[in-house]
Amino acid sequence: MITMDPKELGIMGEDLAAAFLEDKGYELLEKNWRHGSKEIDIIALKDEVLVIAEVKTRTGNYFGDPEEFVDTHKQEHLIHAANGYIEHAEHLGETRFDVIAIACCKSGWELNHIKDAFYPVL
Repeated sequence: MITMDPKELGIMGEDLAAAFLEDKGYELLEKNWRHGSKEIDIIALKDEVLVIAEVKTRTGNYFGDPEEFVDTHKQEHLIHAANGYIEHAEHLGETRFDVIAIACCKSGWELNHIKDAFYPVL
């Protein structure tokens, strides 16, 4: 297991996720965009769909897989921040919430991109 400062680990994970999305043809619009006290790790555009991506990076899965840490409370924060961004950017199209889970494994870093990870409850 790798030991690393949590802030450095988070930055590294967000950089890996951003590079992954760009390689897949996503247009990165924002990183670490804030709406009040809420933050969105990555905001991107793919095929006219606004993608709100939460990045979770872990050095191991002893306490669970990274994506398991995007609980209902975190989802509510993301939805609130996304509404702020949509209003700010005057986005009128579809919006999707993704989770990018990054975990350290024996062969290196493993990235799992979960599209439509959750849906806003109306």
